[in-house]
Amino acid sequence: MRHLLNTLFVTVEDAFATLDGENVVIRREDEILGRFPLHILEGIFLFTYPGASPALMGKCAREDVNLVFLTPRGRFLARTCGMSQGNVLLRRTQYRAADDPLQSCRIARNMIFGKLSNARQVLDRARRDHGPRIDVQRFQTVSDQLRGLLPQVLEETSLDALRGLEGAGANAYFGLLDDMILRSKDVFFFHGRNRRPPLDRVNALLSFVYTMLGNECASALEMVGLDAYVGFLHRDRPGRTSLAQDLLEELRPCMADRFALTLINNQEISGKDFEEQENGAVFLTAEGRKKVQRAWQERKQVVITHPFLKEKLPWGLVPYVQALLLTRYLRGDLDGYPPFLWK
Repeated sequence: MRHLLNTLFVTVEDAFATLDGENVVIRREDEILGRFPLHILEGIFLFTYPGASPALMGKCAREDVNLVFLTPRGRFLARTCGMSQGNVLLRRTQYRAADDPLQSCRIARNMIFGKLSNARQVLDRARRDHGPRIDVQRFQTVSDQLRGLLPQVLEETSLDALRGLEGAGANAYFGLLDDMILRSKDVFFFHGRNRRPPLDRVNALLSFVYTMLGNECASALEMVGLDAYVGFLHRDRPGRTSLAQDLLEELRPCMADRFALTLINNQEISGKDFEEQENGAVFLTAEGRKKVQRAWQERKQVVITHPFLKEKLPWGLVPYVQALLLTRYLRGDLDGYPPFLWK
């Protein structure tokens, strides 16, 4: 089992990351902002324009340290990759499965089952915890709707029809997201998902968190020897980590959405942590990104019991474990891919 180590977030826009021996050094012109031993790091996220030195990129690739380049606003740019992990036969099996619509659907429908099941758990948890402050009957109705979709998802053999079921469930679930925002309703509201660019604070926060989780899913898949760019539900598109997007779907409600709601409802983030552009786009400020990243690191350390393995592990290892379970299915060790079903 891979240990959950630290992740270094570099948010100073004009900072440059270099390698000095076995240490990562963060510089701004001639000033050293920080020095960190590379062996304690699991990942380095650079929200900067200057980037990193070739020596550091090569070292990270050799040591399996996830080095990710993003714009200061959190838009994914690139990620370093070393030599492919695992057996070439595993990737050939993945490619054959991706080329077979029926086999792709067998895997994708389990992931969508996980997504809708986890979305239902989010609604049920909100109904139990905040019953006096929400419309309990409305939450129950949508929960029942999602439950009704689950057996249909498991029986589906068409990817297009599966996407239709996923879309219906997602629309019903997102229709209640605004009701789960319990604080600062004049500042934080959700009237539908929008992105590229996000047009309100909640969508800006969700996009940022989805980016962080998506990068961790891509890293986990590459670590176990899979090709993060070849998916089953999300089809091939140049530059898109389609398999990481597949994995992200089942983890979105329980890992990302609940995290964002917690930040808002616990008032760990405020309207001052966002800025609005002239075109109406809304983004987190530099200080806002730091707050989210610190809270994300803390959340990843929380220990849970994995529903399939029945073993205790930190939240941050869930993408890696799911990637391992997917490889076991592709190799024939499991009869089906077991999605992460949060309880």
